[in-house]
Amino acid sequence: MPYFLRTGDNAFTPTEHVSGAWRTDEQHVAPALGVMTHAVEGDHRQRRGGDALAVSRLSFDILGVLPMAECEVDVRVVRPGRTIELVEAVLSHAGRPAVVLRAWLLARGDTTDLSGTHLPALPEPGSLPAWDPTTVWPGGFIASAQLRRDETAPGRARYWVRTDVPLLDEETSPLASAAGLLDIANGMTVRASPSEVLFPNVDLTAHLVRTPAPGWLGFDTTVTFGPDGHGLTSSVLHDSGGPLGTLAQTLTVRPL
Repeated sequence: MPYFLRTGDNAFTPTEHVSGAWRTDEQHVAPALGVMTHAVEGDHRQRRGGDALAVSRLSFDILGVLPMAECEVDVRVVRPGRTIELVEAVLSHAGRPAVVLRAWLLARGDTTDLSGTHLPALPEPGSLPAWDPTTVWPGGFIASAQLRRDETAPGRARYWVRTDVPLLDEETSPLASAAGLLDIANGMTVRASPSEVLFPNVDLTAHLVRTPAPGWLGFDTTVTFGPDGHGLTSSVLHDSGGPLGTLAQTLTVRPL
């Protein structure tokens, strides 16, 4: 059973694997972000065929929570172009927008001779101990994730994530599948117990220098709480080829 079933041209219904961590009767937003990315890619292929651009940024604003019910994704081109496009997708339930995605798509070019980074690589997944995230979080989405983690302090960890649950009941790209895991970052190395402090993220932005490879998705994550009720979860993203981009999530921090 996948995370979502397609139930219309732009309609998708969550399965039990989507139930959330803060509340199990609501969706965990992570798989929905993957579905939105899939919709952007599908719209792009339909409009441009083989003349495909590559997604370089995914920026999601989370406007509200989603019930465990059918939702719709609508896509429009904000800035068309031959080599650069800005595309927007809106995820709604019963006509109420819940998540807005703005994605930059850029033309590909051969910069192999220039490629490189000073970002450190992660240890291979098999070298890190298995960790069960359900010891901290409830919900179907968290239960569907497999983790290998090295936590050095609360709010500081390196870890790999994968899942055997497909994003949809249809073929999806490695990018869409990876996008469906990104939002897990905010809960994989907590600074404080979620039974004592609420710290949901109101957005998520991923900058990518290349498309993720299938398989394990790696995170080098630091969680910061400020003094004014705000926080930040920042990660460097990895796959089997090394660092591939960065991820940031703005938090609203609320002691219970």
